[in-house]
Amino acid sequence: MTRPIRFAGIGIDHRHIFGMAANMMEAGAEFVGWWTDGDPETLEGFQKRFPDVPREGRAEALLDDPEIDLILISCIPRDRAGWAIRAMEAGKDVMSDKPGCTTLDQLAEIRACVARTGRIWSVDFSERFEVPAVTRAEELIAEGAIGRVVQTLGIGPHRLNRATRPDWFFEREAYGGILTDIASHQIDQFLWFTGARDAEVTLASVGNFANPDDPGLQDFGEIALRAPEGHGYIRVDWYTPDALPTWGDGRLTILGTEGYIELRKYVDVGGADGTDHLILVNGTRCEKIDASDAGLPYFARLAADIRDRTETAMPQEHAFKVCELALQAQAMAEDTHG
Repeated sequence: MTRPIRFAGIGIDHRHIFGMAANMMEAGAEFVGWWTDGDPETLEGFQKRFPDVPREGRAEALLDDPEIDLILISCIPRDRAGWAIRAMEAGKDVMSDKPGCTTLDQLAEIRACVARTGRIWSVDFSERFEVPAVTRAEELIAEGAIGRVVQTLGIGPHRLNRATRPDWFFEREAYGGILTDIASHQIDQFLWFTGARDAEVTLASVGNFANPDDPGLQDFGEIALRAPEGHGYIRVDWYTPDALPTWGDGRLTILGTEGYIELRKYVDVGGADGTDHLILVNGTRCEKIDASDAGLPYFARLAADIRDRTETAMPQEHAFKVCELALQAQAMAEDTHG
């Protein structure tokens, strides 16, 4: 019997590491150790969530361990590319939190390292890979439920939670800008659902409209994308009001030639309780579907890819292209708005 995939964590600075690790464990992988720099705000909760997983004093102890197959990375965004490269050069595959990199130079270095080492560099775009409703939407589209997808409309509002945010959260150079950071989720969804392998950024803007005392924070951003396969519009922000019972009312509308799907991922304001609400409208159906049981196949697929050297979880070129478009949009927005 083939042994389970063994993974370790480097950097727990962002809370996404909780879902990354828990979902890999759910897929049958073994969490064998972790390292982080200093004592980030996430530390206490992480140790409570994974009490039996040892913290290493040096990251090198994990990178040098030949029994570890996969490194999960959720350190400060500007540092993720460097750690990913070190991990791949040590013979490990990588799952990075988004953004996987914060500059085009970093992306070029990651591309070269993947080509040189043959390792997997995957990015956990959690607004797709950790949302069962997206899994159900993929199934319905594959069945032809809405015809050919021609547009995605993705919104990613977030709650600022100022009191719990570390200093780096407010530093543009550290997090990469709001489009590089948050909007990479929606770019991923646009490419995936339209089937586009490339796109043109036709509009990109960023702003700080509500946080003048934090000039490094971008609290609003938008992107328009155009490809032969379809078009996309993206809006992201840090404006989630306190009354909303969750961190953000994330939605995705997928327009097809024969119908549309709307995902209300985390909350259905004024509607049903819970998460993962899917609305399907086509020639014969007009209904709301509870998609909370649809599963999260990315993590088991990644484990299989590590074992079999395949690309079933996410094509490598797709990961590169999402990051490239996000970085291009960020640069366009900042060039336009100064």
